[in-house]
Amino acid sequence: MLNFFKKNKNHEPQSEPNKASLKDRLFKSKKRLGDGLSSLLIGKKKIDDELLEDLEILLISSDIGIQTTDKIIESVRKKASRKELKDSDSIYELIKIELESLLVKDNLLDTNSDKTYVILVVGINGAGKTTTIGKLAKLFQSEGKSVMLAAGDTFRAAAVEQLQIWGERNNIPVIAQKTGADAASVVYDAYQSAVAKDIDILIADTAGRLHTQDNLMQELEKIKRVLKKHNENAPHETLLVIDGGSGQNAIQQANEFHKSINLSGLAVTKLDGTAKGGVLFAISDSLNLPIRFIGIGEAIDDLKPFNARDFVDALFD
Repeated sequence: MLNFFKKNKNHEPQSEPNKASLKDRLFKSKKRLGDGLSSLLIGKKKIDDELLEDLEILLISSDIGIQTTDKIIESVRKKASRKELKDSDSIYELIKIELESLLVKDNLLDTNSDKTYVILVVGINGAGKTTTIGKLAKLFQSEGKSVMLAAGDTFRAAAVEQLQIWGERNNIPVIAQKTGADAASVVYDAYQSAVAKDIDILIADTAGRLHTQDNLMQELEKIKRVLKKHNENAPHETLLVIDGGSGQNAIQQANEFHKSINLSGLAVTKLDGTAKGGVLFAISDSLNLPIRFIGIGEAIDDLKPFNARDFVDALFD
C-alpha cells in the first residue's frame, strides 16, 4: 500500500485511512454505482446487447461520463466476444479493474524540498477552496512540517478572515493585505517571508473565479509568473479544488483551468454528500491529472490523501 506522502528521513508517513469509514462516507455514490451494478447483474447469465445497454445507462447516470463509459463498455464487449467473461461476477470484477485503471496512480505530493514548497490553490467560489486550505495545512502540520498561508483572495474580506481563523486555530502564520490588494504581491510577500523563516510549505489561496472570467484567470497567470521569477519551480503544485457534487460541470471547470494555468493536481470535496462520486473517474480519464485529496466530511481530518484502490474498494466492496 502506498503511503499518503513520500517519506523523508525526519517524518514517518501518516497512517492509512479506515476503509470502513471511507465506505460509510461514500455511501451515496456506493449505493448508485456499486450497489446499482450488483442489482443489475444479479441472476444475469447472458451477456447481450440489452445488458450492455443497461450497464451503459448505469455508468452514465453515475456521472462517469459518456466518453469514459464508452471505453468501459467497449472493453466489456471485446472480452465477452473472446469468451473471457463467463458470468455476471466476472463482469463486476472487470468493471472494478477498468475503473481503477482510469485513475492516475501518481497522486502523492512529494513536498520534501530544500526550499519552501509552494502550493497554489485555485477554484470557483463555493467549491470549498479556503476550507480545503485550512485542512491541508493541518494535514501537513501532522506530518511535522511547518506551514504558512497566503491570503491571495483579496476580493473578499470574508475569505481573508476565514483563512486567518484557520491560521489562529492551528497556530499557522497567515500573510494578508487589505481587501483589493494585488494578489500577486500578497503571494510574493508571503513567499519571501516563508523563505526567510525556512517554512516547509506555503499554501496560497486565490480568488474564487469561474473559468470564463478572463481577467481573473490572467491574475492567476500573473501570480505564477511572479513566483517563477524568484524560483523557477514555483509554484510546485497548482491544485484545483472542485465540488464533487457538481458532476459533469466539474470536468468542464477542470479542463478550462488546465488550459489556462496548467494544473498539476485536483482536490475533490463534499463527496460524502453526493451520489456523483463517479465523476472522479471521468475527470482523471479526461485530463490525465492526479487526484491528490478527497473531502469526505466537515471535520478537520476529513480531507484525505487520495488512494485509487481504497476509493474503488469503498464503492464496490
